Amino acid sequence: MSALFRPLTLRSLEVPNRCWVSPMCQYSASEGVVGEWHRMHLGVFATGGAGLIVAEATGVVPEGRISVQCPGLWNDEQVSAWSRVTSFVHGQGSLIGVQLSHAGRKGSTMAPWADHLIASASEGGWTTVGPSALAFGDYPPPRALSTGEIDALVQAFADAARRALVAGFDLVELHAAHGYLLHQFLSPLSNQREDEYGGSLENRARFLLRCVDAVRVAVGGEVPLLVRVSATDWTDGGLDLAQTQQVARWLAAHGVDLIDVSTGGNVPGAAIPVGPGYQVPFAQGVREAAGVLTSAVGMITEPEQAEAIIAEGRADAVMLARAFLRSPRWALNAAEALGERVSWPSQLERARTL
Repeated sequence: MSALFRPLTLRSLEVPNRCWVSPMCQYSASEGVVGEWHRMHLGVFATGGAGLIVAEATGVVPEGRISVQCPGLWNDEQVSAWSRVTSFVHGQGSLIGVQLSHAGRKGSTMAPWADHLIASASEGGWTTVGPSALAFGDYPPPRALSTGEIDALVQAFADAARRALVAGFDLVELHAAHGYLLHQFLSPLSNQREDEYGGSLENRARFLLRCVDAVRVAVGGEVPLLVRVSATDWTDGGLDLAQTQQVARWLAAHGVDLIDVSTGGNVPGAAIPVGPGYQVPFAQGVREAAGVLTSAVGMITEPEQAEAIIAEGRADAVMLARAFLRSPRWALNAAEALGERVSWPSQLERARTL
């Protein structure tokens, strides 16, 4: 059996293969409620053989969304809408998780195809928050969170995780990457607090670890918990791999089952050497230093490339985004390219070549 198509066990969950769909913002929800677009967008990946699909950054509170058109999990209507998505995915024999998020200072935007970036109050926008009152580039400066507000957000992550299980999600991922709120706390470039949430790495990781602990209690001991991190800010004085490796050790000790390793997003204009598999060494570095399962992301596009990453022990799974957008049945095609015969939906069997 190819390494890419070996099952992976995460607590009580057996994921049938290692080619997974990365969270991808769709900017297509209304009042945080997903609809037919999300059912189609995520459902087609399930018909295409993906072992695990992780739904996009989903706000734990209204002000936690990236844009006014991003989804949420703060009320029952959103739970009901998500359940129609998860039901279809499960009907195709696939698994689905959700990425719980708070955008922090990078929130209150319009969809990227709008003619302006920041949503006004009349368009549903809000005043953003962050660890410190430091703006992201040309975005409006956020308001620094109080410790009481941090306490409330820890509870909001836990409440959203409970709703995720009611909605039928198989696992939960916390979004601590790409310059969103939990990453903002981790990075000294965005966190200049002088209380117990700022200064040392231990203090900067406190909010994330509190969220992990609260979510673990909320979902119980059988549900897998993932965390996406940005392993480096690609900027001097920012978060780097060595710091991320220490955070990963703490995350593993607090019950995190797999760390989804990305990079960047917290500093506009950072010089990032983008190329095929450019973030894989960070997944490998975290895996080796922390002894924790990792997934690799970033310009992984070819079956042979993905197979080598897993077979050589550089990561335990690969997360693909644009490759799945271009070819939603990427996993089925990859299996054939690697000579691996896997199950196809009956409706698609006539397209087999293997």
